[in-house]
This record gives sequence, structure tokens and C-alpha cells, in this order.
Amino acid sequence: MIPARPSVDTMSLGRFRIHAIQAAGQKLDGGAMFGVVPKPLWEKRIPADERNRIGLGMRCLLVEHDDGLVLIDTGVGNKENDKFRDIYGIENAGEGDGTWLEDGLTRLGFAPADVKLVINTHLHFDHAGGNTRVDEGGAVQASFPGARFVVQHGEHHWATHTNERTAASYFTRNWDPIMEAGRFELIEGEREIVPGISSVLSPGHTPWHQSILVDGGNGAKALFLGDVCPTSAHLPLPWIMGYDVEPLVTLESKRRIMSRAVDEGWWMVFEHDASVAWGRVEHDGKAYRLAPLPS
Repeated sequence: MIPARPSVDTMSLGRFRIHAIQAAGQKLDGGAMFGVVPKPLWEKRIPADERNRIGLGMRCLLVEHDDGLVLIDTGVGNKENDKFRDIYGIENAGEGDGTWLEDGLTRLGFAPADVKLVINTHLHFDHAGGNTRVDEGGAVQASFPGARFVVQHGEHHWATHTNERTAASYFTRNWDPIMEAGRFELIEGEREIVPGISSVLSPGHTPWHQSILVDGGNGAKALFLGDVCPTSAHLPLPWIMGYDVEPLVTLESKRRIMSRAVDEGWWMVFEHDASVAWGRVEHDGKAYRLAPLPS
């Protein structure tokens, strides 16, 4: 099942306070979401509906940072028509002309104008669609008027040089108004974006996909996974989406990330999980899985 309404999960992560905001409900084909994994296996974890779609979320991460609010990914936004929303099973209509993301910010006592930095893991419509919004007059404008935006330079190039397979995932209206205003920074590789928040390259879903590591100090770390591991059901290494353009690269990205996560005790933030916002992982000798929460 997809989330019925927006939810917000909050934790203290060292010196930071972080909030996982459920920005939409979504339904996608279960076979596409699990690639070569047979349906009798994946449907035990996430049952499919009569159209073979599974319920997913579209979670964004808000970090209360000394430099101002940092938002990682922005959901799908409000620009798509009813046909598009039906195809992808999107439910995110919020109060007024906003979305669940804006509702989540309001619940936390914030407004879009309070966000100072937006980081996109990549530029697919369900991760960067909320970068911009359509206003009552039909104009597309930045959703976060006081923010600068960050994405990998290679991802922007990939998004603007599409082919028959990739074009359906990239809509230039999700970033062009911000680019034209000179507020989109294109970065190269792994680096600290602001103190305590760094890019971790995790290619495979797209060639320049990045996950975002939040380091609150004293060993308190959380990795916003993006689509390298979209739900907690995708923790086993070979459970990889059919949407990934380089699945064997995803495999190695997951192997590297999961090993570090276990060794360093990271929290893992699952962007597309309908119910599990985050958790720590362990290896049971055969596969990675969620570690039991301490009693």
C-alpha cells in the first residue's frame, strides 16, 4: 500500500536534527522495480495490485543545518497532468496548490522560503520534479526561492543528452528555470557540499547518481540512498531495479556502500519505501538486511 497522507519521521543525528518527509505515494510495476528477481520472491516483501504495481513512497530528507535548512531531493512536484499521475500512481496533492512536501515542511514549522540548499541525487522526475512548481498563472518557477541547488555535473549532462530509453525520466522544466537564474551548482565527484554533508558517488541507476552522507559527528551518520537502494526490500545485493541503466555498476555501488554502512554503523534512509524511513543494516552471512532496532 502507498502512504495515505504525508508523514514525517524525525531523529537527532549528532549535532543535526533530520526529518524524513514522505512527499508522495507512488505505484510502479513490481517487475520493473525488482529487475531479474522472480515475482514469487519479491511479492513476499511488497505485494502487487491487480495491475502488478507495488506501493512506494517518495521520501525527501530535511536537515536542520547551521547554514540553514538543507533538503535532499524534492519529489515529483505539482506540474504533471492526470494521465501522468495515473500511469505512475502518484498521490501528492497537498493543501492549497502545494504538495505533501510543502505540507511536511509546514508541519515542522518551516516554509519553502526557509530552505537554503537543495541537493538532488539525480534529475529523474520523481527526485527533482519538486525543484520547480507551476503557479496559478501557469508559469514554472523555483519551488524554493531562497535556495541554491546542487547536482553532479555528469548527471546534468546525462539528463540533457537523452536517448530513447532515458528521455521519459527527464523533464528540463524541473531545472531550467533554476539554471537560468544561475542558482544550480554542478559539482564533480565526491566532496563536502556544506560542513557535515557530502556526496557519495553511487552510479548504476544513472551513471552519475549520488547518495548523500550526513555526518552529525561522534560517529552519527546517515546515508540518503536515493535509487541505489530504493527500499528496504532492495538491501540484498542482486535485488536491483530494471530501471537501472547499468545494473552491474549498481551491484558494485551497493557492495561498497553496504560494507561501509555495516562497518561504520550508518543509518540508511530509504527514499521509495512506503513505510520504512530508515534503519541500520547488517549482514547475516548470506545477504544484507535491516538490523533489529534496539529494545
